[in-house]
Amino acid sequence: MSNITFTSPIMKKDKTIYAVAGNTATILSLAKEHEIPIPFECGDGDCGSCLIEVTALGDKPLMGMSLTEKEKARLKELQMISAEELEQAEVNDIPPRFRLACQFIPRDEDVLVSFTGTPGGSA
Repeated sequence: MSNITFTSPIMKKDKTIYAVAGNTATILSLAKEHEIPIPFECGDGDCGSCLIEVTALGDKPLMGMSLTEKEKARLKELQMISAEELEQAEVNDIPPRFRLACQFIPRDEDVLVSFTGTPGGSA
């Protein structure tokens, strides 16, 4: 089981939900289920509008999760992942700080998910 805390300037207060370990729902699916207003357009990794920042909470490090080719392409296009971060993700299983909510599946870890409320995370 993991605790996922959502925070954004467009929310009145942070909201924590509990995700069952082994569930394959994405962060975007969980957000929609719990009425958390992460912006999105396609929901499939093509547009990059659901950009989030993921921070580990607690003492467990984030678990690596394969980035899809779509997610890699969008994060590069948005300039939200460096070549070094991409290599760390692919070679050392260290997840990058920025992800797409429609592609990120939480595992058995507590995380803080931050988003601006603007599609693509831009100010």
